[in-house]
Amino acid sequence: MDREDWFVLRDLKRHNAKDPAWRVLPEKGFNTFTPMHESLRVVKGRTVRMQVPVIPDLLFVKATKQDLDEQMISSPTLQYRYMKGAPYRSPMTVPNAEMERFIHAVRSVSDPVYYLLEDITPDKIGKRVRIVDGPMSGYEGKLMKVRGSRKRKLLISLENYIVAAIEVEKDYIEFL
Repeated sequence: MDREDWFVLRDLKRHNAKDPAWRVLPEKGFNTFTPMHESLRVVKGRTVRMQVPVIPDLLFVKATKQDLDEQMISSPTLQYRYMKGAPYRSPMTVPNAEMERFIHAVRSVSDPVYYLLEDITPDKIGKRVRIVDGPMSGYEGKLMKVRGSRKRKLLISLENYIVAAIEVEKDYIEFL
């Protein structure tokens, strides 16, 4: 039996498509994750709050390569993202533990803020910390520097893909 991995995919459908892959694949039994945020959209003349992907074409799917290959035959707008510097056409994957950790972290808070890797510059990265209590207990990372803010945000990243800033209680922080 093939091993299930978290594959990094692109969905080339338009951002306003009725059936984007992040909606269709879970209905077909695939375990998916798409970083989402709340956005105001105009629908039929009315402004509505909606959950939309942070990066419209980014999608993580846990499946076997064989199952995904079969799905891609029927979905021509769905593509693997490929690794640079790797053997030809090697799909990007995220280790299961790293992906599960990231999903748990962003789902443990109501309002994670997502950043692209190039948006996190060295001047935004603070001290290394460990969370010692609460739903994020045991997580380690670096705090995000936000000038004038009393809130503490822990940076959780999926290496080479995306970074989330998650608010943590200052009483739960232990500096390393």
